[in-house]
Amino acid sequence: MTKTLLRALAGETLETPPVWMMRQAGRYLPEYKQVREKAGDFLTLCYTPELAAEVTLQPIRRYGFDGAILFADILLVPDALGADLWFVKGEGPRLSTVQGEKDFEALKPAADVHERLSPVYETIRILRGELPADTTLIGFAGAPWTVATYMIAGRGTPDQGPAHTLKNCDRQVFDRLMQRITDATIEYLSAQADAGAEAVKLFDSWAGSLEGPDFEQYAVQPARRIISALKERHPGLPVIAFPREAGAAYEGFHAASGADCVALDQSVSAEWAAEVVQPAGCVQGNLDPSLLVTGGPPLISETKRIRDAFSGGPHIFNLGHGITPDADPDNVTKMLEELRG
Repeated sequence: MTKTLLRALAGETLETPPVWMMRQAGRYLPEYKQVREKAGDFLTLCYTPELAAEVTLQPIRRYGFDGAILFADILLVPDALGADLWFVKGEGPRLSTVQGEKDFEALKPAADVHERLSPVYETIRILRGELPADTTLIGFAGAPWTVATYMIAGRGTPDQGPAHTLKNCDRQVFDRLMQRITDATIEYLSAQADAGAEAVKLFDSWAGSLEGPDFEQYAVQPARRIISALKERHPGLPVIAFPREAGAAYEGFHAASGADCVALDQSVSAEWAAEVVQPAGCVQGNLDPSLLVTGGPPLISETKRIRDAFSGGPHIFNLGHGITPDADPDNVTKMLEELRG
């Protein structure tokens, strides 16, 4: 195993950590904007393998990241389950909603997602043939709780209130929905691995809104079930888990979920995480994405601080969340220059 990102995922401490960025293929790059315009709409871009592969490759050509993450979207799973999905310019995704038994019964079985998602698998096959030999290809999916919040509300919400309401008022339907998403996610990520993904990431962007027993039941348990199933089907497949804004619950998440690597958001300090999270395995993170907008000395000093804090164990350098559309591409170059020395 020579790829640095896979070595870190296997628990190796490296002098210079491998690096990639969440949403590294996206709207901050002028070359992405050209392809996005050519595609016409976001879903067409996701489902056109040649175009999705191209935008996945763009940041690798520009920056030489150690990891290339598949260009797709976490809401392709509900789309494949039969939900209506569209994107409103300037506002984000919209979906038909699951708010009761009738809505749930209209969804497709988990095993039926592959027909709709087959272009994603073709994108992965293209990438395996075109990526540099030292670049790790990362597949991904949204974690069940996060995906459920969109399926229930029909859009992103600031507090995930509609999902919490359904969870509290109709637990049976909510639990069945979570189970369906979990099963579909296993199918989806397993097919990504079959197509050539070398590692996969589970994004639980709204895990931080789960409190007490709900965090265990709806963030930890689904992650554990997905990871266990993937390890059974694909022994040796590394899995990165990202329970965003988990706070103190980051501690112990490796063991609780079975993840090889736990990704950290910027709300926790690297020094704390190095002491209480990293001893259990590889960690990923956690530069504040806003620093790639503002740049300057704070970007350099924070990059160095995070690198140094995690230097005693396995670490993948990344952001605490996705890079934003207003980020300056030149600031990414400066971050990499500091990181790689």
